[in-house]
Amino acid sequence: MKLTSSAFQHDRKIPRKHTCDGTDLNPQLSISGVPPETKSLVLIMDDPDAIKPAGKVWDHWIVFNIPPTTTEIPEGEEPAGLHGKGTSNNLKYHGPCPPDAEHRYYFKLYALDSMLSLPEGVTKKQVEDAMKRHILTQTELIGRYERN
Repeated sequence: MKLTSSAFQHDRKIPRKHTCDGTDLNPQLSISGVPPETKSLVLIMDDPDAIKPAGKVWDHWIVFNIPPTTTEIPEGEEPAGLHGKGTSNNLKYHGPCPPDAEHRYYFKLYALDSMLSLPEGVTKKQVEDAMKRHILTQTELIGRYERN
């Protein structure tokens, strides 16, 4: 399975318009190679570099029960599915906005052998706990934030 973006390459800078310095639109994402037995997808975007300034990983975007036939998430559009609650109490995409110079943002995509029986608004930990033993495969795309 593969996750790519037309907005930035793996381990490269996320464009300004996808951050709080710009219009805070989610970047376009392309999904390929989803196993045929997949029942749902989970997308999690987080910032592990926030541990130093914030004391925890900052969760920016959590979407679960995404249809496995999804091949693209267009720029500025939320994917079909249910949304978890991010660290900023957001239920939609919340772009990079670190207080210090440079952070890495992990866009993680999971293919599951089931749907998750969770309501909208759950935490990332609740999603991660529910998907244990259901992950068929996973992939990630890393984007970097660099303050200008």
